[in-house]
Amino acid sequence: MGRGRVQLKRIENKINRQVTFSKRRSGLLKKAHEISVLCDAEVALIVFSTKGKLFEYSSDSCMERILERYERYSYSERQLAANENERTGSWTLEHAKLKARMEVLQRNQRHYMGEDLENLSLRELQNLEHQLDSALKHIRSRKNQLMFESISELQKKDKALQEQNNVLAKKVKEKEKEMAHQPQQNNCQDSSSMLPQPLQSLNTSDTNEARSNGREEGNPSPAQHRNSNVLLPPWMIPRIE
Repeated sequence: MGRGRVQLKRIENKINRQVTFSKRRSGLLKKAHEISVLCDAEVALIVFSTKGKLFEYSSDSCMERILERYERYSYSERQLAANENERTGSWTLEHAKLKARMEVLQRNQRHYMGEDLENLSLRELQNLEHQLDSALKHIRSRKNQLMFESISELQKKDKALQEQNNVLAKKVKEKEKEMAHQPQQNNCQDSSSMLPQPLQSLNTSDTNEARSNGREEGNPSPAQHRNSNVLLPPWMIPRIE
C-alpha cells in the first residue's frame, strides 16, 4: 500500500514527536545544503527544539554575516513600509484638507453669485457685502489702468504717424520744387538756342563775296547789298542800310 498523507497537527506522544523531529530536522538541513550548493544561494537555518536546544546551518562559514545582512535588509524593508504608511497617511490628510478647501471655495462662489444666502446671518451678509465692494473697487481700478495704458499707447502711435506724415510732406515739397526748376532750365536752354549768332561768324562768306564783287564791278547796288544781308535778322537791316 502507498504511504498515506500525514495529518499536520501536533504529535501528542513525546517519543514519536522526538523521532519525527530528528528525522525532519535532518531532512531540513539536507535540503538547505542542497539548495545552497545547487543554486549558489546563501542559506541560514536556525532550529530550536522543544527543550531549547539549538540546531543551525549556514552556507557561509560565518552565521553572523548572514544575520547582519538579514538585519540590514529587514530594517530597510521596515523603513520603506513605514515611509509608505506615512506617505499614505499624509496623502489621506492632504486629500481631506483639499476637499474641505474646495467645499469652502464652492460655497463662497455661490454666495458671491447671490445664491444660498438664506442661512447667512446679518454679520456674514455684511462681510460678504464688504468683500464684494472691495472686489468691485479693485476691478474698476484695474479697468481704469488698462484704459489709461491703451490711451497712452494710441497717443504714441498717433505721434509716430504724425512724424511720418511730416517727413512725407517734406519729401513731397522738395520733389515739387525740383519739378518746378526743371521747366525753367529747359526754357533758358531753348531761348539761348534761338538767339542770333555773331555777325562776323554768320556773314563772313557773304561779306567776302560782296567785297570781291565790289572790286570787280564797282559800287554794289542796293539790291545786291540787300541780297548779301539776307541772312541777317530783320531788325539789323535798316541800320546797315
